[in-house]
Amino acid sequence: MTDDRVITVSAVVLRNESGALLIVRKVGSSRFMLPGGKPEPGEAPRETAIRECAEETGVRLPARDLTELGTFTAAAANEVGFAVRANVFEYRRVVQDATAAAEIAELRWLSLDDAGSTRTENTSVSLAPLLVEQVIPALRSRDQPSAGDVSLN
Repeated sequence: MTDDRVITVSAVVLRNESGALLIVRKVGSSRFMLPGGKPEPGEAPRETAIRECAEETGVRLPARDLTELGTFTAAAANEVGFAVRANVFEYRRVVQDATAAAEIAELRWLSLDDAGSTRTENTSVSLAPLLVEQVIPALRSRDQPSAGDVSLN
């Protein structure tokens, strides 16, 4: 896909005390995705993630508490014929309070156990391709102990 058909964004993985992900549905969209969005001119990816998260959820993130999960590409959820390239960061602290703001119509907490496909088995939530194909597998892979890990119990 040519660069003129790729939308660059930044997004943030936020988790609650049970490890569920905060997902948002923007006004006019049927798909849920991570909080995030497009950069302002001259804005670095981390700055974009922090600003968009505050605008969309009211959660203010200190830059020092964000770690880079990766840069992922998938079909855009809301723009047919486009791909989205997302710089995804993870906030490594528990989030308890988030509210839908700006262009966000709805937010939900999604357990990784319920996130098996673009439509979760236990709910009628439709998820963005980037979340299903890239971010959730990366989180699961990172959260799983590797075969060589030894338990000290």
